[in-house]
Amino acid sequence: MLRVAIDGPSGTGKSTIAKATAVRFGLEYIDTGAMYRALGLKARRTGVDEFNEDAVREMLGITSIDFNGGATMLDGEDVSGLIRTNEISMAASNISKLAIVRAKVDEVSRHLAATKDVVMEGRDIGTTVIPDAEVKIFMTASPEIRAERRYKQLLEAGKEADYDQILKEVQERDYQDSHREVSPLRQADDAVFLDTSNLNIEEVVDAVADIIMDKTGRRA
Repeated sequence: MLRVAIDGPSGTGKSTIAKATAVRFGLEYIDTGAMYRALGLKARRTGVDEFNEDAVREMLGITSIDFNGGATMLDGEDVSGLIRTNEISMAASNISKLAIVRAKVDEVSRHLAATKDVVMEGRDIGTTVIPDAEVKIFMTASPEIRAERRYKQLLEAGKEADYDQILKEVQERDYQDSHREVSPLRQADDAVFLDTSNLNIEEVVDAVADIIMDKTGRRA
């Protein structure tokens, strides 16, 4: 069994790195953050107060989340392209503070991790979801670097972007994620710290591969 847990703040490229790692080592990629984003999207769409536990509990009762060929499915709809905006990022951060939401996502995640070799990324994978994972990595980058990356992504996509506003949102998200009462963002004691500020995607994937091989002896 090989379970790779990659944790870290928003905008560090965890999804991209986890996907590439999954391909290199033949693992199943599980994007737990996408589950929270999908729930945040549904809350915004339906006008559910993200801080109202009763309202969110009712929403959860009529919501299904699944993965299909790498796509994030919300109630049977592929929402992969709708959940990566700054607005939905904040909605995900808000709704993830609720214990009932985290319990639901953790339940699904643990089931997947118990049945196959996986690489899973999020905020509390190595600390809460699969604390006995064979490999744990805490991936980060400076807020300025993460804001710059997001700024460039938006411009390349032909969208308007304000660097200062993006940096503010990154810093707000970091504070929210690290100060929430339920499963706050933190580095697991036995996780390997990996700063990607000055690394490109290929270099980060190589670094993760080296960590996996060092911890398990398994080669890509």
